[in-house]
Amino acid sequence: MEPPVLSSPEEIAELYRELSRHPGLSTACLGPDVTTQYGGKYCSLYTEWSQRDLARAENVKFCRQYLIFHDGASVVYSGPAGTCSEIKDELLSRESPSGALKAVLRKVPGKEKEKEKQFLEVWDQNRKVKSIDLTALDKHGSVYDDDQFGCLAWSHSETHLLYVAEKKRPKAESFFQSKAPELGTSDEDAGRPEKDAPLKVGSPHSGAGGGRRGGRGADEAVPQGEQFVYREDWGEALSTRSVPVLCALDIEGSSISVLEGVPEHLSPGQAFWSPGDTGVVFVGWWHEPFRLGLRHCTNRRSALFYVDLTGGRCELLSEDTRAVWSPRLSPDRCRIVYLENDALGPHQQCSRLRMYDWYTKHTSTVLEAVPRQTWGAFPGIYCGALPGLCWAADSRRLVLDTPQRSQQDVFVVDTVTGATTSLTADAPQGSWSVLTIDRDLLVARFSTPSCPPTLKVAVLPSAGQEAQARWVCLQDAPAVPGISWGIRTLRPPPEQEHPQYRGLDFDAILLRPSEGPAAQKPPLVVMPHGGPHSVFTAGWMLYPAALCRVGFAVLLVNYRGSLGFGQDSVVSLPGNVGTQDVCDVQLCVERVLQEEPLDAGRVALVGGSHGGFLACHLLGQFPDTYHACVVRNPVVNIASMVGTTDIPDWCLTETGFPYTPKILPDPAQWTEMLCKSPMRYVDRVRAPVLLMLGEDDRRVPPKQGLEYYRALKARGVPTRLLWYPGNNHALAGVEAEADGFMNMALWLLKHLRC
Repeated sequence: MEPPVLSSPEEIAELYRELSRHPGLSTACLGPDVTTQYGGKYCSLYTEWSQRDLARAENVKFCRQYLIFHDGASVVYSGPAGTCSEIKDELLSRESPSGALKAVLRKVPGKEKEKEKQFLEVWDQNRKVKSIDLTALDKHGSVYDDDQFGCLAWSHSETHLLYVAEKKRPKAESFFQSKAPELGTSDEDAGRPEKDAPLKVGSPHSGAGGGRRGGRGADEAVPQGEQFVYREDWGEALSTRSVPVLCALDIEGSSISVLEGVPEHLSPGQAFWSPGDTGVVFVGWWHEPFRLGLRHCTNRRSALFYVDLTGGRCELLSEDTRAVWSPRLSPDRCRIVYLENDALGPHQQCSRLRMYDWYTKHTSTVLEAVPRQTWGAFPGIYCGALPGLCWAADSRRLVLDTPQRSQQDVFVVDTVTGATTSLTADAPQGSWSVLTIDRDLLVARFSTPSCPPTLKVAVLPSAGQEAQARWVCLQDAPAVPGISWGIRTLRPPPEQEHPQYRGLDFDAILLRPSEGPAAQKPPLVVMPHGGPHSVFTAGWMLYPAALCRVGFAVLLVNYRGSLGFGQDSVVSLPGNVGTQDVCDVQLCVERVLQEEPLDAGRVALVGGSHGGFLACHLLGQFPDTYHACVVRNPVVNIASMVGTTDIPDWCLTETGFPYTPKILPDPAQWTEMLCKSPMRYVDRVRAPVLLMLGEDDRRVPPKQGLEYYRALKARGVPTRLLWYPGNNHALAGVEAEADGFMNMALWLLKHLRC
């Protein structure tokens, strides 16, 4: 039995330290074109990256700039401009439409016992021209910097900024609060307006403060008995988001407006200024009768709205029975595209691309959901959001990225004809993501399982010539040695076919060591993804790459129900979790063990969330196959999860039942949820299990993992539990992520007898 490449904790820690230094690319922004004295054109490209800093136990954000010389048809020359530098305390930033100004939302630590402050800054090309202390103005709570509600949008006139913040809450008092004696007021004081009285917004340039969701007058009575009123929030990763309000900064007057007109039953977000700056377009999510978790849930009832700031009128722009998000205004300010799903049902699915004409008020469907993926044809849209800038300069075409089976590609879409063309069909296979497009300069990120993210740029060819896109690498990343990978397609046997959706297949990505003694016959780590409606694409992932370098082959399984394979695949899984997905993973494992030189006596499972659900199922249903297991925040008992999770609809939908807010499962439904859960097979588990739980997980509360831990301990199964304070469902804190990898690798090495 050949040993893996690495086995000591010191070697593994050094490997992880090395691989974790590879930065991730998050943002790109193109500056205005500059014409040289010789007639050539160039522009600057500003990029933001993030990197794990293990010594500081935090993610460090830094920027780097590049110069791109182009002739309008191709990139002539490109290269870096200077070295990278760390970005400190920036929460949001946005260039103005002309590129002459930049807005920055910054957090500033408070002095001594003061709380952290937020400042909104405006910079020109030479200096900071404005710095507004939002905390001191006290018009609202904290500004949202998330990608669910948050925005920082310039008005077209570049005189105002739009953002989303938490509604200001009046300070509550105890019934027994001591009060200072009231002092009399003079006639002069009585004639003054209250300093915080809400003022109506007369126009987007009025600079007025307040609004329907605004603050309370300074002299109003402080409410009693409301200190401990429960405040709903939007769940996992959005626990500080409750009642968002739209806010506008008048840059010249340095005044804040809390905008009126948003209906009380809606939570607004993803906002931008309407054509002509006459109002604001936003997505509104229904929060009655109560809020459900929103992160990674593109099935929440929502619609597109316009609020007219001259009169406070709110107008519905889309259907109000669907789920919409990611609206984007065309450069000519005539059309808005957005993504749309059915409300409820699977949290992620194949989306429709819709377009609203601002002047005709007509809504059309540009792209429908795709029932079946056919190689060479457009696979459908499965992305979490459109790029912030996605329109071509002609205001007719747009670019987006989407999973296509087990890779991710970039497509250009003609919004008039619905025609789609791949811009990466002839490019290297892997995972492509659009960062931005401006004046038809297209910036993208590319990676593979053995190559960390690289920065690519291309000029979008003219209509009809898109397939000729030529990508130029701006920032390369050398491939990580010792990793080979490939994608394989599998078809379930006839007895495992879905009766309504026959003919579906699925993929798996296999990473294996390509050098050293472990390359001969390595142990296998099986990783099904979470969701379940998610997908592994052939991009850079730290854990699989690091495990492969340690000496394991890693199998990433995209079972039926994964994204990128058509809507039929997505809807085939609800009602069949615990059987269809489990059988797909097991079939894949058995096939790979037959066809690849792998050690069938050393096979382990690793999975998180629904991937942990599948790992625990496989341990119990196929105890002879697996010899060790590591699970992160796993679902183990759907019946006990339904009353504690932020997504109770998931529990019913994936079990095969319809969900309504007032539903109370009957005994038969409780039974079915339990029968589809891994706890049903816990008596058959023999392999040692390591559990990793996030203390702040709202999606799969840690009591799920504790329930499994106790059941295994009671049955004498070797079990260990790691508990990570301050971490939620993703376990993405730098310290938790690093500690989790070390414990996972050492657990697998120990129990696979490596």
